[in-house]
Amino acid sequence: MIFDFRLKVFYTVAQRLSFTKAAHELFITQPAVTKHIKELEQQLSIQLFKRNGNNIALTIAGKVLVQYAEKIFQTYTALETELAQLNNIEAGTLHIGASTTVAQTILPKILALFKKTYPEVTFNFIQGNTDHISQLILDEKIDVAIVEGAAHSPQLAYSPFAKDEIVLVTKANNKLSKKAEITPKQLLDIPLVLREAGSGTLDVIFNALAEEHIAPKDLNIEIQLESSIAIKQYLLYSETATFLSIQSVLSELKYNELSIIEIKGMEIFRTFQFIQLHGKNNKLIDLFKRFCLANYNLK
Repeated sequence: MIFDFRLKVFYTVAQRLSFTKAAHELFITQPAVTKHIKELEQQLSIQLFKRNGNNIALTIAGKVLVQYAEKIFQTYTALETELAQLNNIEAGTLHIGASTTVAQTILPKILALFKKTYPEVTFNFIQGNTDHISQLILDEKIDVAIVEGAAHSPQLAYSPFAKDEIVLVTKANNKLSKKAEITPKQLLDIPLVLREAGSGTLDVIFNALAEEHIAPKDLNIEIQLESSIAIKQYLLYSETATFLSIQSVLSELKYNELSIIEIKGMEIFRTFQFIQLHGKNNKLIDLFKRFCLANYNLK
């Protein structure tokens, strides 16, 4: 990358608030870190860090420089990617995000295959709930993401990736698992473990229940957790049920750890979607999206 290395040193110290940690991360000595920061402060004629013994904090000027450093790094990354693509080279840096279910069940395999196929492409990967990932796209922290849920922002471009089914599951061999099928109204009597607010999965579930005239306040919600992994572990030690992507419980169903409870007359399907900023597109983003579609067989 063709930016001033001192800016990279500054940014790393600002993120870690530690000269020692920054030195370790950058593979240089701590005196070298100190030298780069002093030179940058001299060049800018302003103090960037407040020092109090072994502790440091950003000054107001330091906080301003952090914001601009992020924009500079993003610009350089985009420049490198565009220059590589002008030479028809599949290279560059891609910042990828995914909502929790996709990140934990679908993307790891695809990312491994993508890296094997395009070794010259480097990528950063962030996961979070749909609201968080969408905000990162809006803030231009990531280039492209795959999310679940029904929320839409007019600033984002959406395109379909794959279809998914959400099922009601509980621990195998408990009293709930003996209910092979229930009516939507019987759901009100079952203690539930659900995802946290902001989850795309939760949005889809609530929208489906609304069609059955069931409001969130009517549900017996025992606890809300931030990942399907945590929810599955909770199920194994409780008499609760939950709604999860069928993709996230295939192993547990296979080994008879969880059981599906059918809901009469009710099926919940959703579409995982690519999202990116309107007008922000390049060959690398297109390459990644095409690769995902070609290497995921759930239609």
